[in-house]
Amino acid sequence: MPIERLTAEDEMMLWPDRIWPQDIGALAVLDGTSLLDPEGRFLIEAVRQAVEARLHLVPRFRQLLCVPRRRLGGPLWIDAPGFDISDHVQTAPLPAPGGEAQLLSAVEQLRRRRLDWSRPLWEMWFLPGLPGQRVGMFVRMHHAMADGMAAMAAMAAFLGSGPSPADEPPRPWAAAPAPTPDELFADNLGQHLHRLGRGLRALAHPVTSTRRVGAGWPAMHELLAQRPLPATSLDRLVGPDRRLALIRGRLDQVQQTARAHGATVNDVLLAITAGGLRELLGRRSELGTGTVVRIYVPVSLPREPQAQASGNLIGQMVVPLPVGATDPERMLRQIAADTARRKAESRPSLGHLPRRGLAGRAFLKLVSRQKVNVTSADIPGPGEPLYFAGAQLLEVFPLVQLLGTVSLAVGAMSYAGQFNIMVVADRDAYPDLDVFVAGVQDELRAFTPRHDAAV
Repeated sequence: MPIERLTAEDEMMLWPDRIWPQDIGALAVLDGTSLLDPEGRFLIEAVRQAVEARLHLVPRFRQLLCVPRRRLGGPLWIDAPGFDISDHVQTAPLPAPGGEAQLLSAVEQLRRRRLDWSRPLWEMWFLPGLPGQRVGMFVRMHHAMADGMAAMAAMAAFLGSGPSPADEPPRPWAAAPAPTPDELFADNLGQHLHRLGRGLRALAHPVTSTRRVGAGWPAMHELLAQRPLPATSLDRLVGPDRRLALIRGRLDQVQQTARAHGATVNDVLLAITAGGLRELLGRRSELGTGTVVRIYVPVSLPREPQAQASGNLIGQMVVPLPVGATDPERMLRQIAADTARRKAESRPSLGHLPRRGLAGRAFLKLVSRQKVNVTSADIPGPGEPLYFAGAQLLEVFPLVQLLGTVSLAVGAMSYAGQFNIMVVADRDAYPDLDVFVAGVQDELRAFTPRHDAAV
């Protein structure tokens, strides 16, 4: 079998993991009527069988991350010799009264638990105890396995389009043998020769190489060379604890707002995030008419459509949010024009950026000077309702991780006409997260009054 090394992009998700665990995932709410027995107990064994029956669609979910010794090359994926579905699909009943506060508290407790690197790096937790026989479902995986889009495609492998669960047994599976040290050494040598040949080809065509570097400079300037912004209370090192919040919207309203202003759904997400930051910084007496906050916006690079976790392939934009502006519509048009210009620029994959040695330390120092303390994600989801083991998926919210001094993350996902947001914040940096959430909700309402009036 071919040796599956992590790509440079995937390896980049490993270096901050010891301090800031790089797990991504989603919180969903299911109609749990068919997942509970008459006494209200969750049918965990039936659910495990339903998950295991579809694991062949996501081979990475039965693989370990292996880090070989020196001179045998970089990390690679190997089949887990002792895979047990019960290690990955578990329950955590919510305490009374089983409301949203208890659900988010349970998710935070599970998020803080380190994934076990001796097993495949994913978990699926079911959280019964919500009112109306609803059940929470928290799915997470390590970021090295997939970026946001690939992770959602992997999760979709366990979902169906109708309420009738597919009654199929798990397919037979046996772990393939891990590559031997000799095979790893030969593969590593081959990769070194390939990189050397690529470098020599670049030297043989200096004009082409120079043009490629020049095309990517505007994007690099965003990350490294913009004038640093004034310090704010947002700029602090991320700790271990989080505050979580959920915001619910309607996709048709967001799309209508975007069309009316020549914007995209992602632009609207950035604009309402700016509204939340305006409210927050205003309460903290840190807001001026020209206040700007920069935000990371991931850019998915071209890839073939795939229905399984397939690694990372992303670039990064840095977008200035004019949070000091008081006219929401003008601010949205400004953000839309800015992001359109930035999207047209050539962007290197994050995996091509330096992260080791002197070059890596210099790169990280330049990045930290820019004082980007907020990140975002906008994931388009299915337009029709989906079902897990016959239970309807009622809501879904993406979870985005923090690291370094990026102390606030705003992740949005569209699903079945909904536009749902999960806010993840450093607990110490955002004791007043409710102020930010209220500002986002106010900004969302400010964009949609005409639509509501028409109804």
